Amino acid sequence: TFPVLLQQAGYRTAVVGKWHLPQEPVGFDYSCILPGQGLYVDPDFIENGVRKTYTGYATDLTTDFALEFLKTTSPDEPFLLVYQHKAPHRPFTPADRHAHLLADVEIPYPPSFNDDYATRPIAAEAEDMKFDISLAGDYPDLPPNLSPEERKKWIFQRFVGDHYMAVVGVDENLGRVLEYLDQNGLTDDTLIMYTSDNGFFLGEHGWYDKRFMYEPSLSVPLVVRYPRMIPGGRVEDRMVLNVDYAPTILDFAGVPIPASMQGASLRPMLEGGATPGWRQSIYYSYFENSWAIRHLKQEEMADPSFQYFTPHRIGPHRGVRTDRHKLIEYWGEGDYWEFFDLQADPHELRNSYGDPQYAALIEEHKRELRRLQEQYQDLGPAEPAAVTTTRAATG
Repeated sequence: TFPVLLQQAGYRTAVVGKWHLPQEPVGFDYSCILPGQGLYVDPDFIENGVRKTYTGYATDLTTDFALEFLKTTSPDEPFLLVYQHKAPHRPFTPADRHAHLLADVEIPYPPSFNDDYATRPIAAEAEDMKFDISLAGDYPDLPPNLSPEERKKWIFQRFVGDHYMAVVGVDENLGRVLEYLDQNGLTDDTLIMYTSDNGFFLGEHGWYDKRFMYEPSLSVPLVVRYPRMIPGGRVEDRMVLNVDYAPTILDFAGVPIPASMQGASLRPMLEGGATPGWRQSIYYSYFENSWAIRHLKQEEMADPSFQYFTPHRIGPHRGVRTDRHKLIEYWGEGDYWEFFDLQADPHELRNSYGDPQYAALIEEHKRELRRLQEQYQDLGPAEPAAVTTTRAATG
């Protein structure tokens, strides 16, 4: 992993905040992580293997630990800080100081809010994704006697507002870290990569959560800053994947990139250079296995009231996205595909698979999908039908 390689190269390394993996952190001189998903208020943290309860809000505490690591790092010592927040994960819980920021604001409804899934039966089956069904129990103050449409709009305003206000807490705390770098003369020589582990549905298609290969879930934010090396103020439209992050960090650190890493360094792109032969498509793969997560040790150590680790019942699928088009194969559902023209149908409401005008493009994207499958060695189970049977049994 890139932390191990940086540690071996003489970097002082740390991870603070959300970890959410069954393994203990490896490659870090210092770790202070939440067990499982952890709590927002008065959470436990596991600091270098020792568990302790802390008073406060998780986003603030995570930043406190991050700053303490920076303060105890020698000014001439290279460092890696992996700084990861629980927020804005469900249950969407802003800090008390932010809880009423949007009290008088009506959040706009997305264009696909009342999606009827007319040409997408797999999406129509995704009951667990519908926020007005799955999130209703999160809000005991939900007014009674609302019509179905009023209920849907009420829950939308509440959960999206809470989500946004939790992000305000992240924003505020990131500012504390950036201010520390400024005050200590570290800004110009520090590479910062600000991103997320996934996109998120905030009412699009009537959903919350992620998983499906539709744009709100597929698209992940990435902001990069390194004043001494990267010209600022640019928006990049070349295709980037999360597997590119580790090679990029190693490249800027001057550490050799292992041949086993599947991504490509973004350094030439970020420095404003040409990238001949850069990818023209991206690959996506999702395989639901959340029914196993409940048995992982760290989940048992987490918030005992957090009951959301049940199967989301989103079928396994893979796909390819190019600049304008997207092809999705739901390989656990027999021969079921979706194809979208993102220019003509930016909200992905109309499945154009089987439309004669797209026949040649669909075949072209199928070939590209198989090429990428092989490139990333994502061949999947030998018998997809077995997955279908398991999914039906557990659902």
